Amino acid sequence: MKKYIKHIYVLTLIIGLSVFYSFNTNQPNKNPERDQILMEALRFILEKGHYEPKVINDDFSEAVFKKYIEDLDPYKRYFLASDVAEFKKYYHDIDNQIIRRKFDFFNEVTDTFVMRLKESQPIFQEVLKNKFDYNKKETINLDPKSSEYPKDLEAKKDVWRKHLKFSTVSKLTDDLKDEEDKHKEDKNYKKLSFDELEKKAREKTLNNIEDLYYYEDNTPENDRFAIFLNCITAQFDPHTNYFAPDMKKKFDSSMAGSIEGIGARLSDERGYTKIVELIAGGPAYKQGELEVGDIITKVAQGTDAEPTNIVGMRLTDAIELIKGKKGTTVVLTVKKVDNTYKKIAIVRDIVEFEDTFVKSTTTIKDGKKYGIIDLPKFYIDFTKKGQRNSAVDMRKEIEELKKEGIDGLAIDLRNNGGGSLSTAIDIAGLFIDKGPVVQVKYKDNKPDIKNDTDRGLLWDGPLVIMVNELSASASEILAAAMQDYKRAVIIGSKQTYGKGTVQNVIPINQYLKNFNEDLGALKLTIQKFYRINGGSTQLKGVSSDIVMPDRYSYLDIAERKLDAPLNWDQIEKAKYEHEDYYSNFNEVVADMQNSINKNTQFNKIDSYAKWLKKNQDNLTYPLNIKGYQEEQDKLNSEAKEYKDILKYDSPYTFHSPVYEKNMIKLDTILRDKRKFWHKSLHDDIYVNEAIETLSKLKVANK
Repeated sequence: MKKYIKHIYVLTLIIGLSVFYSFNTNQPNKNPERDQILMEALRFILEKGHYEPKVINDDFSEAVFKKYIEDLDPYKRYFLASDVAEFKKYYHDIDNQIIRRKFDFFNEVTDTFVMRLKESQPIFQEVLKNKFDYNKKETINLDPKSSEYPKDLEAKKDVWRKHLKFSTVSKLTDDLKDEEDKHKEDKNYKKLSFDELEKKAREKTLNNIEDLYYYEDNTPENDRFAIFLNCITAQFDPHTNYFAPDMKKKFDSSMAGSIEGIGARLSDERGYTKIVELIAGGPAYKQGELEVGDIITKVAQGTDAEPTNIVGMRLTDAIELIKGKKGTTVVLTVKKVDNTYKKIAIVRDIVEFEDTFVKSTTTIKDGKKYGIIDLPKFYIDFTKKGQRNSAVDMRKEIEELKKEGIDGLAIDLRNNGGGSLSTAIDIAGLFIDKGPVVQVKYKDNKPDIKNDTDRGLLWDGPLVIMVNELSASASEILAAAMQDYKRAVIIGSKQTYGKGTVQNVIPINQYLKNFNEDLGALKLTIQKFYRINGGSTQLKGVSSDIVMPDRYSYLDIAERKLDAPLNWDQIEKAKYEHEDYYSNFNEVVADMQNSINKNTQFNKIDSYAKWLKKNQDNLTYPLNIKGYQEEQDKLNSEAKEYKDILKYDSPYTFHSPVYEKNMIKLDTILRDKRKFWHKSLHDDIYVNEAIETLSKLKVANK
């Protein structure tokens, strides 16, 4: 056991907001022996290595039961109520099957799903033969929690009819608007008739559903087994995931190197491809219209190509459609967080992780120079000695800014999902003389206090740290330490993401030396970290000293919104001393908060955030064409009121540090990247408030 624990600590990463993909093991045949070995290995690692292992009992069985059925059929259009009732015999037996390495539940549910899948094929083919009644006043409920399984085949046909009608109404509404727009541009343009457009919309729906069935028919058995295994790992916590062999390779490639594509990280949410991160400097980031939280519904290979519907498609297959060669154009149809739809054309490019490295800029306010450092990730390459990492790069940037005589420094951790624990500790040490930075605890062990071992401060001037709801993991370690030492003012969202756990990626075969087939890997939660004041950042995150409303304020974007997160708790505080570093800390915080509370634009942003939440929660749609059009017109009209809500004309201009200017002259790509970044800072009201805060802070005894 000691050997196991020792190994599990090796190369520990804080994996922040990692992307979870679907699976493709390319093994079409069942392999019971392999599955039994894999199940036993996973159970051993989970029970022995997880920070807070769950008891595999009847409650655990119930949770796995619900999740696997929901993952297969989230919108309840395949299974009948009688199927689920029949499955109930396994409700309190899955735990026993896991222990006995039996797969009766998995096999029966999967086989029934495949049968119902085939049974549904003639239904949608029959429904789409005829024109829908678009005057009939009816609605569709797309909330899986409140909808019910159909009681019989007739009820199932009606469920399918509504889903197919909803898809067709959506397409038809878009096509009708396109025809009107074409006619406005060219009065001689002869619009297609309603019937022509309606038939075309049904054909599109049919093609999209047939695409879906093609992918379902070609789903290997091991894909579904991997999904089942992740229904088990998900009961431990949201960040413990099984990676099938192919997915392990993709996970590794995401940690380094470059790709050709749009520069967005995606997740699969109940059959929907969702944007979870835009890679800084990538094509989508530069294009500016795609946002975190957007759902991609269609993908077209060029502006004139027919789009492919990817709703329900495996994420790996959706990614293959979205990525492509540098210079080619992909057109994405996305559902925005306000439920409106938009087509976004993006020219693919080489996406390098260079864009996630530390970068800095300067600006002048009232004759004083202030530096801003953007840290998108806490990066490090454990496999290569001498490779750059975020702590070393941060030190270099601060040293260069000091040469220019800056009077204050802001560090931007917004949207920083985490990374290396060691670099977060090293960066914190640049701003304190000595002392503890974070407490890391393995289950049943005493906390391991991680200290700043490098005496002295690299930067002893005013410090502001910017955060938002997507600042997670290592970002929260740095922000919390600076807050506990009263070294920095934390400014941003009400609280950060709330991920206070540490994961390690463990190759399963390392415990099965004589098994030749690759079994993939397990990303396992093995530790929790705590602030030096004793409180965990888990769920609660870090509360900002100065709170600024933003569009994410009310959306379900946080650790606490996920299934089965670990709880918040508290341990004994570490021994550390803090001093009143600033002579006017409380005064500045109060003045800035008062100013923000009275700011008209921030009040409008808060209203916008509430509007987004309201529309996110609305999952009932009219199916008559007039009602649907009216609702979309209303949404679009309301959206126009907020379209410029985040635009801001800052009084500040931004400039690259002196050392970078010669590099920019020689590197046009770097020049363009910096030009784009500086413009985005100029347009950013949140950056403006950070600079205002910096300008007011006074270091004591200076």
